[in-house]
Amino acid sequence: MAMIVIAAFLLGAAIGWARAAKAGGGTADKLQYAAAHALALTVLALFLSIVLTRMG
Repeated sequence: MAMIVIAAFLLGAAIGWARAAKAGGGTADKLQYAAAHALALTVLALFLSIVLTRMG
């Protein structure tokens, strides 16, 4: 289940970086978008992981 959380973190960072790049942002913007998206997807994946573990 830990792999889901790690994959969500990396996917979120990539999505955030791409969105900032598409919007024409600088390096700081890309890093901020990557961090925000990575945290958001990590929290969702962690919640999903907990739910799946409790369900059996």
